[in-house]
Amino acid sequence: MISTKGRYGLRVMLDLAEHQTDGCVTLKDIAQRQNISKKYLEIIVKKLVDGKFLLGISGKGGGYRLTRLPEEYTVGEILEYMEDTLATVACLKQDAPACPRAETCQTLPLWSEFDRMVHDFFFSRSLDSLLKPDNAQQEEPHET
Repeated sequence: MISTKGRYGLRVMLDLAEHQTDGCVTLKDIAQRQNISKKYLEIIVKKLVDGKFLLGISGKGGGYRLTRLPEEYTVGEILEYMEDTLATVACLKQDAPACPRAETCQTLPLWSEFDRMVHDFFFSRSLDSLLKPDNAQQEEPHET
């Protein structure tokens, strides 16, 4: 499950991508547009700045801006950074200790396949693609 930290982190990145021509964007403006508490956004943007996703500039005319172009970010990298992992089960987390049941686990192939699908889904979409609704849907139509 993606937490509010991951969802809001993605929303902040999208907001900044939409307003990248405005120069630095204040936290107050993001909070108003996204209807998210400024206090909670402070935590979100601090993490994004620490991860070098955003540049924070203090003082008059300061605020936040992306460190790269929107098309250079993937949704997957943003969510994975904010969530620390997108792994479905603990044994599939990066650097997880070896599971003693891995050799005989009947469900491990299921979880591995699901994790690959989630990874491929999120990492195949750029931040820029979410700004262009026609391009955001890249999946094949489902049969009914």
